[in-house]
Amino acid sequence: VGAGTFAPVAVDNLDVHPMHAEWYEVPEDTQRRVRQARAEGRPVFAVGTTAVRALESWGLDGAPTGDTRLLIQPGYQWRVVDKLLTNFHLPRSTLLALVMAFAGQERIRAAYAEAIAARYRFFSYGDAMLLG
Repeated sequence: VGAGTFAPVAVDNLDVHPMHAEWYEVPEDTQRRVRQARAEGRPVFAVGTTAVRALESWGLDGAPTGDTRLLIQPGYQWRVVDKLLTNFHLPRSTLLALVMAFAGQERIRAAYAEAIAARYRFFSYGDAMLLG
């Protein structure tokens, strides 16, 4: 996880947000398991947004390692991840944009309203949700 993961978004248009770089590696065994899951019609689960960025970066260009500046936001075309286990992220974050891209903006707004009403814990050591 790069330190930039936690930097707030300071622009209104995410297309101009200076996305931080993160080094990633998708090991051969993981690649094999993803391909096997696809071949068998099973979903691919990611635990955490960093895992999502790694898997989706690999899915974009086939590079199993490298630096990624992938900014996932609503409208993103998913290539690898089918299910996501992640925390409740803070507003104005690229993490929240990623979650909204995955599950839909209205669905996430409703989930967050419920989380706030039920006093869920947000951020890295908070409560989690399974999306898919």
